[in-house]
Amino acid sequence: MKKILLAPSLLSADFSRLAEEIRDVEKAGCDLLHVDVMDGHFVPNLTIGPLVVKAIRKVTKMPLDVHLMIEEPVRFIAEFKKAGADWITIHVEAEKEVGKTLREIRNLGAKAGLSLRPKTPVQELYPFLDDLDLILVMSVEPGFAGQAFMPEAMEKVRLLRPLFSKLISVDGGVDPKTAPLALEAGADVLVAGSAIFGKKERGQAVAEFREIAKKFS
Repeated sequence: MKKILLAPSLLSADFSRLAEEIRDVEKAGCDLLHVDVMDGHFVPNLTIGPLVVKAIRKVTKMPLDVHLMIEEPVRFIAEFKKAGADWITIHVEAEKEVGKTLREIRNLGAKAGLSLRPKTPVQELYPFLDDLDLILVMSVEPGFAGQAFMPEAMEKVRLLRPLFSKLISVDGGVDPKTAPLALEAGADVLVAGSAIFGKKERGQAVAEFREIAKKFS
């Protein structure tokens, strides 16, 4: 039976009460925590760094899925691993030596992920499939929360599924209405921001996703 993993995106949390927010989604039954790191260069926004990841690590047992939307991520992967990242995902567009960086992530003891913007051809990932534990398909332009889901991005999931037996994650605009599109295409991980953190009753929000996932398990 296929297990669908639910990863609330920290970008949509209330940062004034971050520890409480994290404990709330963990109690609700989420599987891992998606942590977006942005540098203001690769994407037009700034978020958090290793110090915040270190603080997050202290308040949860959930695996930390750290998504590096930064230029030349190889410069920082050791710091994020030391801070507590379990998964480190980089962008194929942001690193000159993608394969070498992915192998370095694994050598550090983290699981390696690779992502791509919606307009980047999926074939850009093909040379690196053997070095990956996770593929992150963006269904919005990276950089900001609250964008509308791009259903056309699911064609990438369909193309990747026969080629890649490990985890395929979908990130951007995922909610109970769009989740079936991602799952039908073959996704294993749903990254959801406002659809979880934006709800008062997180347990109810998670339960709704679980009911949807049962149809694709």
